[in-house]
Amino acid sequence: MANVHLIKLCVGVDSVDHLYQWQKMRLQQKRKNRQKAELWHTTRMTPKRSDELLDGGSLYWVIKGVIRVRQRLIDIRPFVDEDKIRRCRLVYEPKLVATRPQPRRAFQGWRYLKVEDAPNDMGPVEEMTEKGSAEIRRELVELGLL
Repeated sequence: MANVHLIKLCVGVDSVDHLYQWQKMRLQQKRKNRQKAELWHTTRMTPKRSDELLDGGSLYWVIKGVIRVRQRLIDIRPFVDEDKIRRCRLVYEPKLVATRPQPRRAFQGWRYLKVEDAPNDMGPVEEMTEKGSAEIRRELVELGLL
């Protein structure tokens, strides 16, 4: 079981639903173009604790200053880009899991997140989206109504 997770700012995304819809569209495009249907985030630094992260670790996304969702990491792929710069792809499963909102200050890159510091899960975003807006659910949680 994971000893550590990663946390990353989700730049350019306004809500969990926005991330869900963007990733869904991205996977559809890849399938249409006969590419491998997988999601990843490219970063400059390669985590040194890859084995721990791949043993059940997740990538926790900070959206608008709050951890709101996570995706389980399934691979970490270092590579060298066309400019000869070392980079890394953090590959994660497409299933988005909503978490209890947890405020976070802005930071650059990614950070390790201890398991005991990670917010609890609320459930799959897809199910929440089908039942009603994930954002409405988040607001109800923040108000203590859920």
